[in-house]
Amino acid sequence: MINAFLVFNGQGQPRLTKFYTQLDTSIQQRLISEIFALVFNRPAGSCNFLPLPPLLAPSSASSSDAASSDLPSLVTYRHYATLYFIVISTATESPLALIDLIQVYVESLDRLFENVCELDLIFNFESMHATLGEMINGGVVIETNMDRIVAGVRSQGAVAKRPVNSGNSLTSMGGTNGGAGTGIGATLGMGGNFVWHGR
Repeated sequence: MINAFLVFNGQGQPRLTKFYTQLDTSIQQRLISEIFALVFNRPAGSCNFLPLPPLLAPSSASSSDAASSDLPSLVTYRHYATLYFIVISTATESPLALIDLIQVYVESLDRLFENVCELDLIFNFESMHATLGEMINGGVVIETNMDRIVAGVRSQGAVAKRPVNSGNSLTSMGGTNGGAGTGIGATLGMGGNFVWHGR
């Protein structure tokens, strides 16, 4: 089971936080800061999997083995350009499948925004939630086909036109997409070739 899906930028600012397990808000906030600190401070060359910080262990302690299999225990992440995509899951989930799930999520966003950048995600956070909602429901992966995910998000009308003012797109005004040229957000992907800072 997936317990949480988080997206941070390089400064530790959350761009998406979706918890599928009920936690107190104070624990969620502490967990978010601890997870980012763990992931951000990983040395180069480390793998993309690490154990969950001990913050959740005392609050979720249970004596039954069936309940303990639902406890979050693993952090899986990938780093694309300026963003960290992080999945917190139980031990029953395959870490390699979660790496692929993150890849599908990023590629789906890239298809929706045509070379997605951090600014697209800031100003269209509804699209991030809609895309994640097409993929995961209640902590269970329900869809990994990118064509279906993108079609589902577009049918909801969750993708805003760029720019939001006067209805003109950046391409018709002579610019390129999203944050290109703004100096704020590096492009997450270009034509399907993603810049992945793997570890």
